[in-house]
Amino acid sequence: MYKVTLIPGDGIGPEVAAAMVKVVESTGVDIEWEKVDAGAGVIDEYGTPLPEHVIDAIKRNKIAIKGPVTTPVGKGFKSVNVTLRQTLDLYVNLRPVKSFKGIKSRYEDIDLVIVRENTEGLYSGIEHKIGDYGAETIKIITKPACERICEFAFNYAKDNNRKKVTGVHKANIMKLSDGLFLNTFRDIASKYPDIKSDDLIVDAACMNLVINPEKYDVMVMPNLYGDIVSDLCSGLVGGLGMIPGANIGKDYAVFEAVHGSAPDIAGKNIANPTAIIQSSVMMLRYLGEQEAAAKIENALVKVFEKGENLTGDLGGNATTDEFTNEILKYI
Repeated sequence: MYKVTLIPGDGIGPEVAAAMVKVVESTGVDIEWEKVDAGAGVIDEYGTPLPEHVIDAIKRNKIAIKGPVTTPVGKGFKSVNVTLRQTLDLYVNLRPVKSFKGIKSRYEDIDLVIVRENTEGLYSGIEHKIGDYGAETIKIITKPACERICEFAFNYAKDNNRKKVTGVHKANIMKLSDGLFLNTFRDIASKYPDIKSDDLIVDAACMNLVINPEKYDVMVMPNLYGDIVSDLCSGLVGGLGMIPGANIGKDYAVFEAVHGSAPDIAGKNIANPTAIIQSSVMMLRYLGEQEAAAKIENALVKVFEKGENLTGDLGGNATTDEFTNEILKYI
């Protein structure tokens, strides 16, 4: 039996997390869920959106899966997601982007992976005001962090029969910080002669992903670029509601839906749970439960190909429960 920390989140989080639990349990994998709450809804009780007992639960179980958690824009508390990544040293943000037949998109047969450095860069959280005139954010990039994220990208490519790794940067402008990332990427690439490698300036990468996304395989990059590029890529395959995510470190792993909490539709039973269900597929593979992961993935393929009982964002009018039951039927 596995013990997994379950963080439902807020907004639509509890609804999509409940759907995910039903789907995972239908595969027969024996999981005990330790449910803990985080987000805006717990601030009044604990004075923070991320109580210490949530961190303790993840450390105890080593593995967690979470729904979306609201992050205020321009004010308020620090992102729960960023805090988790930094506190637990979850230095890899892994986001596979793959097309499903039956999901409306301008593109077909997309299959690429974003590997994002998850603890440094402009998300380091070091900011200060310059009087009333301005504000400054400090971008931190260190060689050890560059080495381990690039090593992860090349090892992932080797272990998953991927052919190429592309390093994404802005070293033409930020010659020291992004220059360090680029030079480290090239050094690491030289240790993997059987895997093709190239590098690309981030703005050119965004343009090329829109024009010829099929040219890319595994892409590794600093924190902010990874956030932006992975969202761009989600738009190629149907939106953020389709994209899974994993935050992986040496000791812990937290799997998550990468989309927002969508408070405007919370409680209406119309949210699409695909992202967190796909994240559970990544979690099961991480646990070594390959057969269970394949069952869910194959069921999703059949549901999308058939095109019945899809949620509104996917062109249907099914409820969250109806969509989930359709997946369960094929499992």
